[in-house]
Amino acid sequence: MRAVVFEEFGKPLEVREVPDPVAAHDGAVVRVEATGLCRSDWHGWMGHDSGITLPHVPGHELSGVIESVGDDVANWRPGDRVTVPFICACGRCDACARGAQQVCERQEQPGFTHWGSFAEYVPVHHADANLVALPETMSFATAASLGCRFATAYRAVVGQGRVRPGEWVAVHGCGGGGLSAVMIAAACGARVVAVDVSPGALELARTFGASVCLDASALTGSVAEAVHEATDGGAHLSLDALGAPVTCVNSVQSLRRQGRHVQVGLLPDGVRLPMDRVVALELEILGSHGMAAHAYPEMMAMVASGALRPDLLVTTEIGLDEAPAALVGLGGASGTGVTVITPHGTGAAR
Repeated sequence: MRAVVFEEFGKPLEVREVPDPVAAHDGAVVRVEATGLCRSDWHGWMGHDSGITLPHVPGHELSGVIESVGDDVANWRPGDRVTVPFICACGRCDACARGAQQVCERQEQPGFTHWGSFAEYVPVHHADANLVALPETMSFATAASLGCRFATAYRAVVGQGRVRPGEWVAVHGCGGGGLSAVMIAAACGARVVAVDVSPGALELARTFGASVCLDASALTGSVAEAVHEATDGGAHLSLDALGAPVTCVNSVQSLRRQGRHVQVGLLPDGVRLPMDRVVALELEILGSHGMAAHAYPEMMAMVASGALRPDLLVTTEIGLDEAPAALVGLGGASGTGVTVITPHGTGAAR
């Protein structure tokens, strides 16, 4: 099969022929029809994830059709349309037994712990625990945006963030994950403040339901001051959807008393938080790490009803040959919306 491969961290990637994957006894091989281009893939390529063994194929947001299954797979057959959470669980540890597969003790991640979906085919381990069925009405491009950014944002806002109608929610960083959070919070009845430096991203955020859009590069004061002014006292819930020290600190400082901060973006170098403020205002600091396969039905029902429109997040489709340059480009200014790679040719994701 053809795949995007890198031999060294931070060095050039290339598209080349590599061996086809083979399904494990409890796994499946999926023909990749669409795979999202995510900043997490850039972090992996840069060497910020210790679980990657070289050479490597990145890619973790995927959708497609099952090509083959192992002998021990009970619930899936070749030809099934599927997607998969970016955290693949073992299905047997204590965390999985509690239904917390997103923090599985033996979790695996396509594109990190093993070769990923910037390829024509990808292996999925423990298929019965991790595959999610796709309705015929959902395009592969839309489904590819669900596995990491949209599902992570859904759990960050609804599960970890415990959003309630009428609350103010601040979203710092309006890339794919941030725009997903804006859409989800607005659909849940919250009032949303979107913060970014890209006019295009902020325009999309407004389209997806943001009540207030703040251009962080154009403010005369601090981001936190602007959020407090816009929300009459601070956000009830604030998310760092980018993953940078400045956006993380801005998110915490944007909160009102007893507010909740959810960290969504990765922070490979850590961050120093204003813990005096956390203590004095009794703030909650929470993480959000994907969403388990069994939790997808609630989100999928909102998609089916039209309350959530992840399809609107997909703004660009590219072929596999364009993926290396696009991945490298994530180290600079992020694009607007979600870019989807179609390994079998542009247009296959529909």
